[in-house]
Amino acid sequence: MKFTLSWLKDHLETDASVDAIAEALTDLGLEVEGIEDPSKRLGDFTIGKVLHAEKHPDADKLKVCRVATDEGELQIICGAPNAREGITVVVAKPGTYVPGIDTTIGVGKIRGVESYGMMCSEREMELSDEHDGIIELPSGEVGQRFTDWLAQNRPQQVDPVIEIAITPNRPDALGVRGIARDLAARGLGTLKPRETDPVPGAFPCPVSVSIDADTIEACPIFYGRLIRGVKNGPSPAWLQTALRAIGLRPISFLVDVTNFFTYDRNRPLHVFDADKLKGGLRIHRAAGGETMMGLDDKTYSFQPEMTLISDEAGVQSIAGVMGGLPTGVTDETTNVFVEAAYFDPIRTAYTGRALKINSDARYRFERGIDPAWTPQGLEHATRMILDHAGGEASEVVVAGAIPDTSRAYRLDPARVVSLVGMEIPEAEQRATLEALGFTLQGDMAQVPSWRPDVMGEADLVEEVARVASLTKLQGKPLPRVQAGVPKPILSPVQKREQAARRTAAALGYNECVTYSFIDKAAATLFGGGDDATMLANPISSEMSHMRPALLPGLLRAAARNQARGFADQALFEVGAAFHGGEPEEQHLLVSGLLVGRTGPKDVHGAARAVDLFDAKADAEALLAAMGAPAKVQILRGASDWWHPGRHGKICLGPKKVLGIFGELHPKVLREMDVKGPAVAFTLWPAEIPLPRKTGAARPALTLNDLQPVERDFAFVVDAEVAALDLVNAAAGADKALIADVRVFDEFIGGSLGEGKKSLAITVRLQPVDKTLKEAEIEAVAARIVEKVTKATGGTLRG
Repeated sequence: MKFTLSWLKDHLETDASVDAIAEALTDLGLEVEGIEDPSKRLGDFTIGKVLHAEKHPDADKLKVCRVATDEGELQIICGAPNAREGITVVVAKPGTYVPGIDTTIGVGKIRGVESYGMMCSEREMELSDEHDGIIELPSGEVGQRFTDWLAQNRPQQVDPVIEIAITPNRPDALGVRGIARDLAARGLGTLKPRETDPVPGAFPCPVSVSIDADTIEACPIFYGRLIRGVKNGPSPAWLQTALRAIGLRPISFLVDVTNFFTYDRNRPLHVFDADKLKGGLRIHRAAGGETMMGLDDKTYSFQPEMTLISDEAGVQSIAGVMGGLPTGVTDETTNVFVEAAYFDPIRTAYTGRALKINSDARYRFERGIDPAWTPQGLEHATRMILDHAGGEASEVVVAGAIPDTSRAYRLDPARVVSLVGMEIPEAEQRATLEALGFTLQGDMAQVPSWRPDVMGEADLVEEVARVASLTKLQGKPLPRVQAGVPKPILSPVQKREQAARRTAAALGYNECVTYSFIDKAAATLFGGGDDATMLANPISSEMSHMRPALLPGLLRAAARNQARGFADQALFEVGAAFHGGEPEEQHLLVSGLLVGRTGPKDVHGAARAVDLFDAKADAEALLAAMGAPAKVQILRGASDWWHPGRHGKICLGPKKVLGIFGELHPKVLREMDVKGPAVAFTLWPAEIPLPRKTGAARPALTLNDLQPVERDFAFVVDAEVAALDLVNAAAGADKALIADVRVFDEFIGGSLGEGKKSLAITVRLQPVDKTLKEAEIEAVAARIVEKVTKATGGTLRG
């Protein structure tokens, strides 16, 4: 956002310097990005007077001039057609930098005649585009600094230009009026009244306006009126200078008016050549396929749901974005229809992004303008047009109704201390809010219509604090509420999150922090991508949906690393995933991804391809660190982005899933452009049950002096039998004696035949009160064989 000092002073009565204003703006949250002071750029130019001018001996279009300067008479060669004796000119002596031609003047020789300087045009000094001849000043003393003359006679041409950065929550600062209001609240001046009386309509408006019923949300209000008999042409000098100063090119008065109010009041307007309109105007949703030639001479084709303004001949404007060339005003325009409307920010942003149009109107509508000032904006524009272009205004035509943005929040003076830590008297807080446009009734503050960002009591505190200046905030130690060691404040899930991060890092994983938004294709791969998680206003097409899992982000990171030559990776992330669009429809996940080879951390020091058992081991280590029970079940049946035969669910029963590990499905790797092998795990920290007893004391140490006994069994079972079923059956043979059951071998083929496999287990017996005798061991072994046979149909391998 750019504006000049004199433009600001049109709204703010102040004697503050540019530096003071810049410092206050940055402190108020409107960070100053730069200040351009023309007086510094033109400081070396002086005023001179042409004493004598004669034709150059060797050039018909050049003249040899004797010019009086502060250094005496200088000989200057000039090719301007208006160079003549007696005129007062602007002189650039040798050593002066001329910005318009990016040249430092030196002593030169032109066609054999020496020249000791240059007489400048307005374009060469970047004052305007005028270059038909050199500047002729109506007054001025020889040797006077040109910037001093400008300050006295044309102050707007040496006006400092201030550029500020606008955060998305401050659309009101996209108008000079809003900036002046902030400075007035800070105490740098007084906000000037800038209202105008409504212009009475002299005749009914011949252009009707209607809004389709399904378009009211996209365009709730539309004001317009016809002004006939205007005389379009170049804008007044003050308006052209103001627009040029902020980087806009003056076009014609009617167009310049709309640009002026866009920056002056954050009120985008549009003007139609009324004689080119066919019938009335209709605001509607695009059906799809309509086209229009824009004011930028490009043809645009529209998609369904875009908001358009059409007459009987077709589309004439893209609502809130850009007007159409067929009905654009020209120097020949004599009847103009002026539009002032309010368009939905989200629909405007969607339309502009889809059409790749970046206009000042779109920039403001998508951030939010003041809907309540819509009729006043039309009246101000009408008054300016009548004052400078003449004409006669019709009655105002209105479609829709101004949207109700009224809302009020309680002002609690004590919250400034609790939220910010600043002691600000209540009277000062109330005065600050009133200066910013809030209406106070008792302890309730009514939010002005131009502040869509204020959405709660905390925002009132923010307004008070930033105007008072957060630089005055002093650090103070927090008071100790109670003596002794304070109670821990982290929740169990937060503690598990910390433990997971530490453990994953200790295992050699690198932590990633990826966006919570991903593209629809990636979200669909992992069970998301529905309308509930779709963003209404995404910042890019690659971030259109909330992520249903952490693995898409990790896979994208792995693909980028592989493209840069890093093949072996261990990545993890702890963060939220989303299964809906409501605040409570999210859950905490811990995910890890291994790609490529294990590297030297392998027990034998040699690299090997990662497999699902690497992911299983790391998942179990993280679960143990987070306090999960040691005894879990490994089940099948995870989501289809896992390899169907090479994954496992870590469960406490069939419905309590703590995590999943395994290989990722090849189609997922292919879609995410990741070269395998790739294994991963995902854990749900919130699903880990809390311990039955809490406290700092450790559990009792249980020791046993009796020697454990181990026995090995090999069972022949059907190939479809899960090893877990066999292990559970063996463990249930004698729960008092059997301490552990482990699978240590699997054999398929050979003499077993088709559809059979051999599973070998080790059963560990731990006696409690006496050493086991052989008969007791054999009895337990027999029960184990019986349980396994009954549960799986398996037989002991001979």
